[in-house]
Amino acid sequence: MSAGPSRICVVTGGSKGIGAAVAADLSTAGHRVVLAARDPDALASAARALPGPSLTVPVDLTAPDAAETLFGRVEAEWGPAEVLVAAAGAGASARLTETGDELWEQQLALNLTAPFRCVRRALPSMLGARWGRIVVVTSVAAKVGAPYVAAYTAAKHGALGLVRAAAAEVAGTGVTVNAVCPGYVDTPMTDATVAAIVARTGRDEAQARAALARMQPIGRLIRPEEVAAVVRLLLEQEALNGQGLTVDGGGVQS
Repeated sequence: MSAGPSRICVVTGGSKGIGAAVAADLSTAGHRVVLAARDPDALASAARALPGPSLTVPVDLTAPDAAETLFGRVEAEWGPAEVLVAAAGAGASARLTETGDELWEQQLALNLTAPFRCVRRALPSMLGARWGRIVVVTSVAAKVGAPYVAAYTAAKHGALGLVRAAAAEVAGTGVTVNAVCPGYVDTPMTDATVAAIVARTGRDEAQARAALARMQPIGRLIRPEEVAAVVRLLLEQEALNGQGLTVDGGGVQS
């Protein structure tokens, strides 16, 4: 995509972590980048770090009207979105028997319903233009189960199912829909996981982080920039559609 025209790219969760890395990668490649997240100050900070044009849209993506607010603002200021990278997400840890309805609904709202609404809102203009790229950032939890993250895993499995169904529906239109499924990435979300491990097990922070690093066969956490590079690959190739590319150093082979 970097060799083609400048595109209007919407990145949810763009204020930090994987979303910020994707935004930086796209901006460096010459594209216009829209950053969406809850925190206006964090969004402004992330936008200042970009080398190219940016637009920030503070929005709670779990709100029913969030997708309309986001894409309506983009269309009013720049025009229809041509790329959507749905990177907003969060995890939560609890035993299945201790996972209450509120936690369950929170995980589905952010990790499944919000991407669904954004994909639904982005598709019409992409189909009309006969070009578009959608990438949903899921997790290895979209492909395998793990203890203490039932709600998160269910939501991420659902997000991958959404990607596959949408890809089948739009195949041959010039629009593609794919997912990236990272392992443990060196982001604030993993910092929260480390804190949860410390609280639950009594390990210190270094021990907890090392345990997560060992879960990748390469023996370290994945870098956000490595995930961004895979996102860019999916944006460049029309032949890649309906895929869930795992980025975890070889742990989940699929």
